[in-house]
Amino acid sequence: MIRLEKRAAPSTKAAILSPLIAIALTVACGLLMIQAAGKSPGDAVDAYFLFPFNDLKAYFAAGEEARASLLYQPAEVVLKAIPLALIGVGLAVAFRAGIFNIGAAGQYILGAIFAGAVALYAPDTTPQIILLPACLIAGTLGGLLWALIPAFLRVRAGASEILTSLMLTYVAGYLLDWVVRGPWRDPLGFGFPQSREFPEATAMPLLLEGTRLHWGLFVMLAVVAAVWFAMARTITGFRVNITGLAPRAAHFAGFQQGRTIYVVFLLSGALAGLAGALETTAIIGQLQPEISAEYGFAAIIVAFLGRLHPVGVLLAALVLALTYIGGENAQITLGLPRNATLVFQGMLLLFLLACDAMIHYRLRWRTTARV
Repeated sequence: MIRLEKRAAPSTKAAILSPLIAIALTVACGLLMIQAAGKSPGDAVDAYFLFPFNDLKAYFAAGEEARASLLYQPAEVVLKAIPLALIGVGLAVAFRAGIFNIGAAGQYILGAIFAGAVALYAPDTTPQIILLPACLIAGTLGGLLWALIPAFLRVRAGASEILTSLMLTYVAGYLLDWVVRGPWRDPLGFGFPQSREFPEATAMPLLLEGTRLHWGLFVMLAVVAAVWFAMARTITGFRVNITGLAPRAAHFAGFQQGRTIYVVFLLSGALAGLAGALETTAIIGQLQPEISAEYGFAAIIVAFLGRLHPVGVLLAALVLALTYIGGENAQITLGLPRNATLVFQGMLLLFLLACDAMIHYRLRWRTTARV
């Protein structure tokens, strides 16, 4: 028989290597799955992991005019990482406090809706220096208010934040579907469920010409740095860490759990809303029924893969972003279904949790004597 035996002390080296082992196992099992589907594993490796960086080989040999186009695919990887890192760093703080906000996708959607409301109803003559920050602030507020609901239910009624935040995601999705098919539907949209296009003043300025990478990258980096500082150097960060590591010790120290729940929920909701506002205004340019809300669920993997540390979350966001870009290319070149990327991400989370379990426990073989 096999049983789990708790280790006396978790290994720091194993905790560092755990994400790398999980990634390696995911790639190995993913390639076996692709081979079973009748596709070449070598072609899959090229499509998923090498394709976004193929043009970098010719970058230094190309002229100035051609270099911008050669950076398009690498820039797309960074672009995908922006919302993943924003949402992931907020979720990492919540998870470190022992609070499981599973509804970041809904908070992302509400951020997009609030930002869209400002963009659609603002006067056409509103300058960019006012309209763009207003959209981002409104989106942040939208995600924060949506996260306030499960936080209130947890503190006041003891309701499971896992269930309430997750269920509110579907409410947010239906709310978005209603506004784009109803009051905000584009009268010139030929019957498609979408809003009018946002004014050009809502678009974030581009960082690299010839790509879609925008200045939201610096917004994300500033958020990651601020969260790292708050968690490492402030009493609030200390309170969050203690609440997650030793709830009873936090209680005896006078730390109010309800206050911590509100802080981490509002932070994670605000960052998810900011990600929704950035994605909608800078990339999509209008409200649609599908606005990449799966980022909210993928960011859960990002948070755990990054070891719940802001810098680790940033690196993990780049890894997950690579699977999105590689998955899109694999659909075109190999004919793989879109859900293959979701399978990769699901396996990554599974192996990561399994590796984390082995950090705290070891397998023991127990033999039973025959009577």
